[in-house]
Amino acid sequence: MEFLSDAEEYLPYALFAIGAVILASIVIWIMLLRVIVPPNVVHIVQRSKSTTSYGSGHSAGNTYYEFPGWLPIIGVTVLQLPVSNFDISLTAYEAYDKDRLPFLVDVKAFFRIGNTNAAAQKVASFEELHDQLTSIVQGAVRSILAKSELDKIMSERSTYGEQFTHDVGGQLTQWGVEPVKNIELMDVRDARDSRVIENIMAKKKSEIEKDSRKTVAENIKLAQQAEIDADQQVKVKKADADRIVGTQQAESDKSVGISREQSHQAIQEEARITAEKLMSVKQVNIVRQAEIEKESAIVAAEQQKAQIQISADANKYQTSINADAHKYQTTVNADAEKYRIEQTSVAKLTEKQNEAKGILAVGQSSAEAEKLNQLASVTAQTTLAKEVGENKQYQDYLVRIKEVEASIAVGVEQAKNIGHAEIKIIANAGDIQGGVKSVGEVFTPKGGTNVAGMIEALKQTEGGKELVDSFFAMMKKKD
Repeated sequence: MEFLSDAEEYLPYALFAIGAVILASIVIWIMLLRVIVPPNVVHIVQRSKSTTSYGSGHSAGNTYYEFPGWLPIIGVTVLQLPVSNFDISLTAYEAYDKDRLPFLVDVKAFFRIGNTNAAAQKVASFEELHDQLTSIVQGAVRSILAKSELDKIMSERSTYGEQFTHDVGGQLTQWGVEPVKNIELMDVRDARDSRVIENIMAKKKSEIEKDSRKTVAENIKLAQQAEIDADQQVKVKKADADRIVGTQQAESDKSVGISREQSHQAIQEEARITAEKLMSVKQVNIVRQAEIEKESAIVAAEQQKAQIQISADANKYQTSINADAHKYQTTVNADAEKYRIEQTSVAKLTEKQNEAKGILAVGQSSAEAEKLNQLASVTAQTTLAKEVGENKQYQDYLVRIKEVEASIAVGVEQAKNIGHAEIKIIANAGDIQGGVKSVGEVFTPKGGTNVAGMIEALKQTEGGKELVDSFFAMMKKKD
């Protein structure tokens, strides 16, 4: 009894735990039923009272809960359809033309589901939809091709593709499907054990070959005719060209002849003008030569006149120089004589004064006189040397005496040489004495050195060398 009471006590807790587990399991199960629709697929969800499409671009969104269909009220059924493009191919599909000629075709079509709800009402799966669309395309292909001839079908395949698309367009709307592009008729070929298309192709080939040969023949004909026409045109053009060339050659020869004649005339005219100019030049040369000879004669006369004048001036100047030299010599001689007399008087006066002093000294002391007499030979000379060394005036006096004597001798000799020499001298000094002194320096060693330097300087130039050679040649002839 106690055990039962304990179980009754814990029973609510156990029931609560079981309930919680069941509730959690239900929540997890519901979460697992959540479906997210991929972007290229649409899910048509059928409920008890509505049909809703889920996917990208739909107002319901792209998520839903897929409860099992056996659940009342909330149970659903789901149809998955692709929203991307899909194709339907008919390969080696047997068809007939208007004349019941069998052949095989390959057809390619591209579709997409435009209205998913309409498609869900027509089919239970995409495979069923695909099969139904294939049947629709097959029917459209067979019905349209059966209305045309095989030749036309082969030559106008693009036209039939448009017809296929137009024919199936009305039917596809009921299935919620629309074409992406026109259905294409890919190939048309013979059926098994049939050569209809092969024969048609052979016929076409023969027609093409016939047309080709006809075209080639016509082209050859046109080419030959064109060659004949071209040859004729060439000959005509050549004749015209020869005629034009001949005409132009004649015109050219005519122009050349006229040009040559005009050139000859122009040359003769230029020759005449040249001859006239040469005569004018010759006349001008003759006149110019006469003027030159006249001017030469005038110049020669002027030169002769100038030479005569120069000779006269030279003779006159020579005479003046000789007179001045004689006068200078006379003046020098007179000055020299006057200076000699003055110096002699001074010497005699000095001598007298010295004698008086000597007599005075002798009278003052006889003993000293005797001593002086004994030492006169030595003391006189010593005293005289001392006086001469200490008396500057006396030294200057002796020097002047010697200079005067030398000047007198030099002046006399210069006067003698100048008087007998045939020398023409032009002195630029301020007076005659300065000029004669400058001339006198020529006969000194310094003057000889200057003359030798002048001769060497003259020999360095062409004109100076000729002058020096001429002078020495003249001196040799005189010797």
